[in-house]
Amino acid sequence: MLKTPELLAPAGDIDKLRVALDYGADAVYLGGEMFGLRAQAGNFDLEQLHRAVDETHARNKKLYLTLNAYLPQGQMHALDNYLEELRGLNIDAYIVSDPGVLSRVKAVDPRRELHLSTQANTLNAAACTFWQQQGVARVNLGRELTLEDIHSIRQNSSIGLEVFVHGAMCIAYSGRCLLSAAMTGRSANSGACAQPCRWNYALVEETRPKQAFGIEEDSGGTYIMNSRDLCLLEQIPALIAAGVDSLKIEGRMKTLYYVATVTRVYRAAIDACSADPDHYQGDPLWRAELDKVSHRPYTTTFLTPDDAAVHSEDSRYRRSHDFLGIVRAQRSATEFLVEGRNRFRCGDTIEVIGPDMRQTEVVVEDARTPTGEPCPVIQPNARVWLHLPAGSQVGDLLRGEKPAHQQWCVTPAAPIKEER
Repeated sequence: MLKTPELLAPAGDIDKLRVALDYGADAVYLGGEMFGLRAQAGNFDLEQLHRAVDETHARNKKLYLTLNAYLPQGQMHALDNYLEELRGLNIDAYIVSDPGVLSRVKAVDPRRELHLSTQANTLNAAACTFWQQQGVARVNLGRELTLEDIHSIRQNSSIGLEVFVHGAMCIAYSGRCLLSAAMTGRSANSGACAQPCRWNYALVEETRPKQAFGIEEDSGGTYIMNSRDLCLLEQIPALIAAGVDSLKIEGRMKTLYYVATVTRVYRAAIDACSADPDHYQGDPLWRAELDKVSHRPYTTTFLTPDDAAVHSEDSRYRRSHDFLGIVRAQRSATEFLVEGRNRFRCGDTIEVIGPDMRQTEVVVEDARTPTGEPCPVIQPNARVWLHLPAGSQVGDLLRGEKPAHQQWCVTPAAPIKEER
């Protein structure tokens, strides 16, 4: 019988951690205050890490901490100090890339489980064996691999295997990139990527320096290094059959709504495949749900080599739905306290979504403030009491469909908050 893989979800802050666990993650990964590859994420200080570990373990799930930056010599002493501070926390594993960081963890905290980040670009079984000999328990494989490659690695290595299945990608060396540092002084390998691969470029001829020529230009510009977003939903059965131990969702800097929607879809797919692999059929609803989060056009990247991963036409996101609010409390079967995230109003038709692919459509009626006053328009951060369908729960999310002409968002030539 095939082993059911772990579903590993991002936790950019404590709210997203709770949502990831509520919506079906078996484990979460997050960053501390130092040495992770998302310096601008809502990273956890030591007190928050204590709380995160306690809440995760109370649900019998796991928490992994990212220490996957590549460190210059001047930061090694600070790393040792940080590792000493972390020793008292019952974190299930550290995610590392730099061999120097790995060696310091082994010296300072030798009992800690180690997982190898995709930054290390592991592409073959011999490399897996090497890292296993260095004390690594799990490897996140490079995105360059095909299904056949992954299956062969599984046949020739006993180390735990982890694969990204969804989210943003870099067209680089499994995420290793010097372009950001060269152009802006912000090092991608230290967690401060400015994402210049998303910027608009043109061709300039040497003798005409003031004349720029577009390359496959559209009305928004030319994005010759822009990648599509990864989506391996349809490949879940093949990845399970190949022996992958953990399926990882990208997105520590994505929204709470993204974490909930994507996690619950992959939870449903994994459970359905594990329950009856011989008769598994994907539900069209799952892909439709993934289309309702902000994303670039999807790709299976190198996993199925006939699918192009570069999306050079534009750098726009498709966002068909707005995240309207989250249910914070309940006082009767149909009365719920909602915290607004985007503007909506009484009379709007919205959807309430929850774990286990639960979702219901409802017309917003009679919104009231906590003091009982009518509230015809719900603003971001406002708290209102709403009537929602029976069966709704604290932690459910509200969303609304955007008008068709507003569903494409032009990406500005500025740093984009995304997660490898």
